[in-house]
Amino acid sequence: MYITYHTPEEQDLSELMVIERLGFTPEEAATESAMKERIQVIADSFIIAKDKEGKITGYVVGPVIPTRYLTDDLFEKTNLNPKEGGFQSVLSLVVHPDYRGEGIARKLLKELEAVCVKKKREGITLTCLEELVSFYEENGYRNEGKSNSTHAGEVWFNLVKELL
Repeated sequence: MYITYHTPEEQDLSELMVIERLGFTPEEAATESAMKERIQVIADSFIIAKDKEGKITGYVVGPVIPTRYLTDDLFEKTNLNPKEGGFQSVLSLVVHPDYRGEGIARKLLKELEAVCVKKKREGITLTCLEELVSFYEENGYRNEGKSNSTHAGEVWFNLVKELL
């Protein structure tokens, strides 16, 4: 499958929200205003995948943070990324259901990792539900146990991939 990777633009917002809502429960999903803020503030750590017709097939996004683990406030407010250093967080990694099983999520993680290496990030950090732990472990992430996050009332696990 032919896929290209890009930085999102504001006109991508509605298409991104459709995918966000298909990938997460209403309690877990980002709001439209939060997603718009992410496009405006952290486009340098927001990667979208598009098929040959230009349809968004998936994306990965998150701010760079100074700590090893995510905190729930990251889902509410987005701050500018530092030029170098820190941990790249992943708030959302989502592939449209029509494109799942094509390796797009793995490739999005690789694209994000390449950006992180260039910017000398310490690593990539995320939280995920138990059923996704093995996917991230297969992609080089280490499960560092249950997260303190109470986002959407779920039990989350801290996964980290060290880069330096």
